[in-house]
Amino acid sequence: MALKKTKDGIEIIGLGLHFDEMPLGRKIRTVGRTITEADLVSFVNATGFTEVLFTNTEFLREDSDIKGRLVPGALVFSMAEGLLMQAAMQHTGYAFLDMEMKVLGPTFVGNTIEVISEVIEARPSRSRPDRGLVRTLNQVVTEDGTVVMTYTPMRFVKRVTD
Repeated sequence: MALKKTKDGIEIIGLGLHFDEMPLGRKIRTVGRTITEADLVSFVNATGFTEVLFTNTEFLREDSDIKGRLVPGALVFSMAEGLLMQAAMQHTGYAFLDMEMKVLGPTFVGNTIEVISEVIEARPSRSRPDRGLVRTLNQVVTEDGTVVMTYTPMRFVKRVTD
């Protein structure tokens, strides 16, 4: 495990996992986070996601096949990444390179999500010996155990160096 200390010798907590700490098959689970109405409104306003599915409760009630306060998959993805950044990427995650993503079902205001992340590919970088490439299978899970999204990011990750 990497030594996680500042120049004054005091250990820093909350730092991310290094490549060397991410062997194939390692699984982690983030803490949960409840998606609120304020999260939805802030996201829609910041991004311009002003589709009626996200901004018009009358439309949802009368015309939509999906009932409930629906949130965009892009918001779910963004919150999932935020949970992972807090848990595993501070100071060690250098680049998000690519991914495949599937939205498997709706997510609503009031759902609590967490991310289960499993390392499915890990290899040292050929061009940068102080880095590795790590792909994970990330499952976004709601409070009742429903998997609402999966995605498989490939990241450039710091290696442990002396």
